Amino acid sequence: MTTPLCPFPIQAVRQPAAHGLSQITKSLYLSNAVAAKDRFMLSTNHITMVINVSVEATDIFFEDIQYIKVPLADAPNSRLYHFFDFIADRIHSVEMMQGRTLLHCAAGVSRSATFCLAYLMKYHSMSLLDAHTWTKFCRSTIRPNNGFWEQLIHYEFKLFGKNTVHMISSSLGMIPDIYKKEICLMTLMGVIPASR
Repeated sequence: MTTPLCPFPIQAVRQPAAHGLSQITKSLYLSNAVAAKDRFMLSTNHITMVINVSVEATDIFFEDIQYIKVPLADAPNSRLYHFFDFIADRIHSVEMMQGRTLLHCAAGVSRSATFCLAYLMKYHSMSLLDAHTWTKFCRSTIRPNNGFWEQLIHYEFKLFGKNTVHMISSSLGMIPDIYKKEICLMTLMGVIPASR
């Protein structure tokens, strides 16, 4: 796999597993709920806003940091789409004030990653495919669920009038086409049964 060209003035450093903060842009970081409670990590990275997009994760409130919580479940039918603009606009407004935002859910894999992709599309004019490629490079553990992918595909079409990612049928049901090679490999390895 080739490394994507850096669309931002940062040096992305891949984070081990799901630990720590993953820097996506000069002003946006992703993490899990545990990292979002680490005062030293927040301070070291100059975080001024924490956005929690989960039902189950609680925040510890630190002075000089603003907090927003949008209680959303990690379920395919959870309507993240209705909050894409709100969250993207908040991240952008923090950046305009020279601040930094930490976006997190419980694991930093599905919900927060979905909002990150929506933000990159809206404010960095990235296609959904490019936004995913970049975010996956910065935080290798991201994996929005299929329902969130459908919402992101709809949002990309709303923003740009075209799509770079499509839902396709697979032995596991409908999946984004960027996972097609992965599903084929898992089928060949016998991890998942071949469809009949």
